Amino acid sequence: MGRAVSQFLEYARRGRNDWWRYVLAPVAAVVVWLIVIVAFTVGAMLLHLLPANFSDLAKDPSHPAIFYGFTGVVFAGFAVAVGLAAWAIQGKRPGDIVGAWRWRDVALGAGLWVVLCIVGALVDYAVRPGAFRLTLGPETAVLALFAIPSLGLQTFCEEFLFRGYVTQGVLLATKRPLVTALISGAIFASLHIPNGWPQAAGALVFGIVTAMIAMRTGGLGFGWGMHVANNLFGAILIVSTDDVLRGSPGVFTVAAPDLAWLDVAVSVVAFALVWVFVNRRWPAAAQPAQIA
Repeated sequence: MGRAVSQFLEYARRGRNDWWRYVLAPVAAVVVWLIVIVAFTVGAMLLHLLPANFSDLAKDPSHPAIFYGFTGVVFAGFAVAVGLAAWAIQGKRPGDIVGAWRWRDVALGAGLWVVLCIVGALVDYAVRPGAFRLTLGPETAVLALFAIPSLGLQTFCEEFLFRGYVTQGVLLATKRPLVTALISGAIFASLHIPNGWPQAAGALVFGIVTAMIAMRTGGLGFGWGMHVANNLFGAILIVSTDDVLRGSPGVFTVAAPDLAWLDVAVSVVAFALVWVFVNRRWPAAAQPAQIA
């Protein structure tokens, strides 16, 4: 077994890991989170702390202060709910789910993925230059101010849940890193189906590769760096009109929905390059398909 996967499994084994606890903890987290978010939102509206059309503005990225501000609160609350539920029901600390954390891994993941995002954007520009439009304006600064912390929280929450909690649970059950990555990635992708099949396909590959990276590196840092860089790039630098963040007043806007599957293909190549990099930096010496 590779040392990093052994380290990741060691973190996963901490706490009480009966199957029913792994079912109960996320259910409890969702229930508590929904109650708190609804109570907070309704209370704030009754006290006139929020605009009357808040529910509409909170779904519209063209109003970045409210949209990204609320997004950050929602995902931060959910991460806390999952952490508290895992602690109360399973005796797991947040650090047990995060695993080995190294800021240099975050920087490596973010830096490498930004470069690959730029390459992907250049591919789209080469195929459809007329689809790109400069939309930089005063609201772009407001967007960056709110999107950076908000998407930082959102992506950390998703990594904490899917590459941390879910991947650890599946690894404990299967003891097979590749099978674990496939299942974890499929669960992550299933939540992106409402965004369209191309995005779900991209999320599937993203989920599989980042789960493999978490197990190989022993923690969530590298994958979170990739994730936050990806979302910030799509929210601030080049905003797609075919994306859930459409309407964000980013630097550029691209309208090319017919290139969606090309983007998936380009991202698959990008993920393959990332895995080659990770495999070289964190080599797995004779790592078997199944671990004890």
